[in-house]
Amino acid sequence: MEVLRIATAGSVDDGKSTLIGRLLYETNSITTDKLEAIEKASKRRGVDYLDLSLLTDGLIAEREQGITIDVAHIYFSTPKRKYIIADTPGHVEYTRNMITGASNAQVAIILVDARNGIAEQTYRHFYITNLLHISNVVVCVNKMDLVNYSQEQFEKIKDEFKALSGKGNFKQQHLQFIPIASLFGDNIASISSNMSWYQGPALLEHLETLEWHTEENELPARFPVQYVIRPKSNEHHDFRGFSGKLASGVLKKGDRVVALPSLRESNIKDIFRYDVSVDHAEAGDSVVITLEDEIDLSRGDMLVLQNQQFHSTKELSAQVCWLDHEALVPGKNYLLQHGINRVKAKVGNLFSSINVQDFNHVEDVSKLGLNEIGFISIKTAQPVFADKYAENKQNGSFILIDEYSNNTVGVGFVV
Repeated sequence: MEVLRIATAGSVDDGKSTLIGRLLYETNSITTDKLEAIEKASKRRGVDYLDLSLLTDGLIAEREQGITIDVAHIYFSTPKRKYIIADTPGHVEYTRNMITGASNAQVAIILVDARNGIAEQTYRHFYITNLLHISNVVVCVNKMDLVNYSQEQFEKIKDEFKALSGKGNFKQQHLQFIPIASLFGDNIASISSNMSWYQGPALLEHLETLEWHTEENELPARFPVQYVIRPKSNEHHDFRGFSGKLASGVLKKGDRVVALPSLRESNIKDIFRYDVSVDHAEAGDSVVITLEDEIDLSRGDMLVLQNQQFHSTKELSAQVCWLDHEALVPGKNYLLQHGINRVKAKVGNLFSSINVQDFNHVEDVSKLGLNEIGFISIKTAQPVFADKYAENKQNGSFILIDEYSNNTVGVGFVV
């Protein structure tokens, strides 16, 4: 059974946690004892309804403040599909958690409060879904019960969102708009009689029929070396294997490969999954590869196919989302981590930032503040083997790390 990965997004109090709780409830994914605990907790809080947000807001701080802080991964299934939802925070201070949770999603559900319409964080989250090349976006206009299930209000928000998507030259394959009231289950598992004017699918129906294309196996092969295996035993005294996770593409026995950065070539002698020899490895497989020739390879190096184009550079142009209270300024040094390859780096130019209200480029900026998105150039002390993010998501992103605090301060996408 195939698995659909979903990321929720939107501003604070738009109802993401309640929506996910409702999806669990409607798919009978809540055990009886947990349901009873939620009922008791709801009564203790003085509400006369089942507070399904308690299912996902597991941290004490989350329940006290009524907001999501950390990313929670929730699993449920229907007869047609399995689902993994990353319940990401809506608060601006936790934008970094939203990026992390959405990075592997195939679809994003963006919630909008029907009373308030599109908020600043909605703009930011929508821009990030495009930055991450999430090809399917579902815009759920939530809390329709609080606007008397008004079609006029729904259409107003829908038109505003469509106008927003037209400003940024975005390339989503599909934008679906669904009016919902997650607190009561309207248009979640079935069409609500309260909104007879709505002619589209319920949310679960849409998720069950959604199609997406996984292209990692069709991309150029990228195998970052994580560890060199040299067993200290008489039986395997001459064994030298390179372990790692194949980021993209396919590698087979006998393939001619190039080692980066040395550019030395060899043929793949064998591929092992655990202790079993296999004919090939596909994207996402964790394997050990042996070569016919003795080549100097170490952690952070990469194997690529000899007949495929590859990139090895010390200068990158990138779009970066800044995650630190201390601003990014040109000339500052960081550690750049691309996959498992960590190198020293210096920010060169800061070309522009993005105004998340209208998605226009702001020129002549001197710094990039917390949660701002901009275009920069970076120089690295050692080669980086990155592709453009638009061409290979698995090999086109990186993070910037403060070399003194060791905090992750930025997420970058090679352009």
